[in-house]
Amino acid sequence: MADLPAYERQPYLTRLTTEVISTGKIDAGPYAILADSLLYPEGGGQPADRGRLNGIAVVDVRRTAEGVLHLLEAPSEPGPAELELDWARRYDHMQQHTAQHLLSALAAERFGWETTSFHLGERRSDIELDTAAIEAGALDELEEIALQAVRAARPVKARRIPPGEYARLDIRSRGLPDTHSGEIRLVEIEGLDVTTCGGTHLRSTAEIESIRLGPTEAMRGGIRLYWLAGGRVRRRLAELEDRNRRLRALFESSGEELVEIAATRLDSLKETRGALRRVTGELADARAAALALDARRLIVEHFERADGGFLRRVAQRLGAEAPRKVALLTAGADGGALFLLAAGAESGVDAGAAGRQIAELLGGRGGGSGAVFQGRAPSLDRLGEAVERLGELTTG
Repeated sequence: MADLPAYERQPYLTRLTTEVISTGKIDAGPYAILADSLLYPEGGGQPADRGRLNGIAVVDVRRTAEGVLHLLEAPSEPGPAELELDWARRYDHMQQHTAQHLLSALAAERFGWETTSFHLGERRSDIELDTAAIEAGALDELEEIALQAVRAARPVKARRIPPGEYARLDIRSRGLPDTHSGEIRLVEIEGLDVTTCGGTHLRSTAEIESIRLGPTEAMRGGIRLYWLAGGRVRRRLAELEDRNRRLRALFESSGEELVEIAATRLDSLKETRGALRRVTGELADARAAALALDARRLIVEHFERADGGFLRRVAQRLGAEAPRKVALLTAGADGGALFLLAAGAESGVDAGAAGRQIAELLGGRGGGSGAVFQGRAPSLDRLGEAVERLGELTTG
């Protein structure tokens, strides 16, 4: 086996002829250990590569005491192997990781913000900076000087040095793992930064293409900064353009008018909803007033399109106007039905105890005590039995 794995020797290599030297299985599935690999195992904030081993999908790559495990979609056999790299995924990681080195170096040099952690996500990445606040305009400045470094096409190189040399150099590092021994790998952006890192990187800052700094949030006494780099910037722009196109069609407007038109429509919608709430409340009060005049002590009423709020309003008003009545109110609902049992203060019925019996008969669930019990049931097929049971409770 070569002294260094192929992903470190040749990070741009996409195919490798190697050998499966052992196989096995763990909880995560079957795995293979190879004589050499161009698939990077997860570490240092960079996710593991993906690829195919003799046509079998490699779903994860992990460092272990036994070696680097290539977790597979299906078992493999020892012997000669052709390994293929998911290059699009790898190149995206190289762009993000190299951009992180650049941003961390410039943030420290220009503003004194040291990076305390780094995370490369599926859609966006973030770094945590040891500053309690970021002044207005500082992120714009950081983005601009980062883009200047991208345009400068600064070479990016990796090398290994012995521990003795490492101790003499001024190197940006969050420290080596306690388990580390032997040579130390450095990644250098020419003229800007030297740091310890085991990940894969671009050959030049020019390949980062672009950087866009995103939102920030307070995190553990510092600031978490989100950002995009490389192809992710173009993909996000394409997503936003497509979203704008659909919004323009929906609002029948130009892109420049979208915000104003959307704000106007939202204001109108709020007014409409407010008017609807008022009318619905008035309707609930009117229905409650009519039910209060009903001669029956036990009221059973169904509202096909009502919601829980409507039922509660009817129950509240009915209880105030007819405290001797008991009401079972129901409504249709997506995927089931709503029911509410209301017992007036002078009815002599405990809505909580009676409601639990009704819920059991209807095959549903709910909660409440005293005056109101409200719940949900898959259907009202057994409503007749529930009404019969309530009749017993109100006449007993």
